[in-house]
Amino acid sequence: MSWMLLAAAAGSNAAALRTADPGPASASSFGIMFWVLILVSAAALAVVIERVLHFHRVQIDSAQFLAGVRNVLRRDNVIEALSICDATRGPVARIVKAAILNRDGGRARVEEVIEEIGQIEVPRLEHNLPFLATVAQVAPLLGLMGTLFGFAAVFRELRRPDGVSYGYAAPGEMFDGLMQSLYAAALGIGIAAFCYAAYNYLVHRVNLIVLDMERASREAVRLTAGDSEGTPPPA
Repeated sequence: MSWMLLAAAAGSNAAALRTADPGPASASSFGIMFWVLILVSAAALAVVIERVLHFHRVQIDSAQFLAGVRNVLRRDNVIEALSICDATRGPVARIVKAAILNRDGGRARVEEVIEEIGQIEVPRLEHNLPFLATVAQVAPLLGLMGTLFGFAAVFRELRRPDGVSYGYAAPGEMFDGLMQSLYAAALGIGIAAFCYAAYNYLVHRVNLIVLDMERASREAVRLTAGDSEGTPPPA
């Protein structure tokens, strides 16, 4: 009888050690959707960094830039005005340069060219922003899918060896599936919140640059059409 008790105790200790061991089992507790979300978050972060750096490069002090071009054009120094536009990065400088190059075509031609430049520049500013909006909407769904996969793993552990009936399992055997569910849900919600906030911030930056483009367009029309500084353009 004593050897049977010792064997049972040894088996219980071995089971407890297997349950407490976080090594190999913990590596699989993340689940495949967790790593999919990690890849998606890395791509979203790369887009945010690229857009922030791009906006930092192209957004200029449009008032100072236009004042410099205006002073040069008052001296009829078109070459220097074009040089200032070439030395300045961003859509505002390209709009003013296009207006100066087409000034001989009259107001209608200048307005047409400015509109064409705007139709090219705005999509450049909005590049990859739809991707962020998509990730903000899809990330919680991917997290939910990971949660379902995790619960499926829990029920798989509850299945008995015959593959048909279900019974009881040790808490450690269900740990991976439960952690997979929690990790995927939390990561999906976190990525969605980050992408939503980043998207709104970047859209705000785009709107600011577009406003600068509109002001530069009106000023470029006045400068190239020969209007005086205080005369507003016709409606």
